[in-house]
Amino acid sequence: MLKEFKEFITKGDVLDLAVGVVIGSAFTAIINKIVEGLITPLVALFISLFTNGKDLQEATSILDYSPVKGVKFAFGDVITAIITFILTGFVLFLVVKAANRAKNLRKKTETEEVIEETPAVEIYLSEIRDLLEKQTANETATRENLPKE
Repeated sequence: MLKEFKEFITKGDVLDLAVGVVIGSAFTAIINKIVEGLITPLVALFISLFTNGKDLQEATSILDYSPVKGVKFAFGDVITAIITFILTGFVLFLVVKAANRAKNLRKKTETEEVIEETPAVEIYLSEIRDLLEKQTANETATRENLPKE
């Protein structure tokens, strides 16, 4: 049982998934701070400019719907979560795109190295073939010139 668990854990897919989860949670923390520290203040600034100086809480109070006293639907929190999700997805997309580009560039370089080596090998092989053909032709000519018994 322990051996099977060890094999399962050491598989590449499981390790990749674990790394993805850890990096994803770290990215979420970064994106949350970007939203809280940069985007929300920028939104507050624009709302303040467009609402003649009202602060963010006052201007966004229309987003908090309360049909029953004590029950609050916080649409602002939902919008913040959606923005966080979109930004996280976009940043992850950029990271994956950059990683794939680097991976493809590395493969392309390796392929070019193999392609550069291949013609030299083909040249040597064709020279060996030509030498063998000459040798065979010489042996055939020598046999034909020998007196027949």
